Amino acid sequence: MSKEKNQAIDIALIHYPVINKTGETIGSAVTNLDLHDIARAARTFGVDHYYIVTPYTDQHILVQEILDHWQTGYGATYNPARKTALDRVKIAESLEAVISLITEQRGQKPLILTTSARVQKNSISYRETRRRITIGEPILLLFGTAHGLAPELSETADYTLPPIESTTGYNHLSVRSAVSIILDRLLGVHEGL
Repeated sequence: MSKEKNQAIDIALIHYPVINKTGETIGSAVTNLDLHDIARAARTFGVDHYYIVTPYTDQHILVQEILDHWQTGYGATYNPARKTALDRVKIAESLEAVISLITEQRGQKPLILTTSARVQKNSISYRETRRRITIGEPILLLFGTAHGLAPELSETADYTLPPIESTTGYNHLSVRSAVSIILDRLLGVHEGL
């Protein structure tokens, strides 16, 4: 299925503010796997930009070094498919900066959707989100690292997507897996389901 002409969807991987296992607000480190795998999922499903959100200068430098290797260094010729995926990656200091950039690019503020492993009060269905994507409403999906997004992000978002659930009761996916599943639910082809 080709990307809808009016589809306007971006994703942001938040490294601050997120929470640790005891619920404290922290900043987490960027991982090479998240950078590569989420970029590949973003490219596969037609996401316009994949923002890495962290206020830490050393993390910006790390991300840029990885991107340089795969976009202009040896990696660009060794693996052109990886280069194409990583072309979608942008580094941002804050969620506010991402929202400002998208608003400027799209001409309107995006609908901000958070994701969580827990049910939230402001839930929106995948079906309704797909409908909004189809009509061209700008969407920004937020994904959290560590043990998830800090509460203030969920409280300021427009909606939260339902958690990914299974019959096992175990619900602790890597963010890379969660991004892929959610993008497939929103943007994938589901013939015969």
